[in-house]
Amino acid sequence: MQPAQDEEFVRCGIAVYGGTPGDWRTQPAAGFGLRPAMALRSRVLAVQEVAAGASVGYGSTWTAARDTRVAVVACGYADGYPRAAAAGTPVRIADASYPLAGRVSMEMLTAEIGDAEVRPGDEAELWGPRVAADEVAQRAGTISYELFAGLSHKQARRIAAGDLAG
Repeated sequence: MQPAQDEEFVRCGIAVYGGTPGDWRTQPAAGFGLRPAMALRSRVLAVQEVAAGASVGYGSTWTAARDTRVAVVACGYADGYPRAAAAGTPVRIADASYPLAGRVSMEMLTAEIGDAEVRPGDEAELWGPRVAADEVAQRAGTISYELFAGLSHKQARRIAAGDLAG
């Protein structure tokens, strides 16, 4: 059966996942009434001191401007987090956002936490209700669809009824 010519159809696409169907910088998903349908979370493995001038990550792509600390998070490109994510990409640990520091490695990434109270075992949100997948994707030079589709089979799946905030 063919639809009548005056009927309109909408391809939901990325909106099904809570991603922005347009430019997330000018109209974020929430502006369309969308909520994330997926979150990528992990845990802090360790907290390391980094001296001013010292580098973090493969290729020494990030250098500490001052004495600081980084949180080592158990998630990397083998898990589906984009290897191309740029330094400064937000990582939410506990109740604050911190910038990604250094290159994403196979099974971990680092975020500069300064003197914040971050401890091993703290939850890190890499995208979800508090970190827009659209922003992570843009900082990695891709789209959020690629993030959603690229999660590794290693990642535990948990179906949550209702809001992802918990």
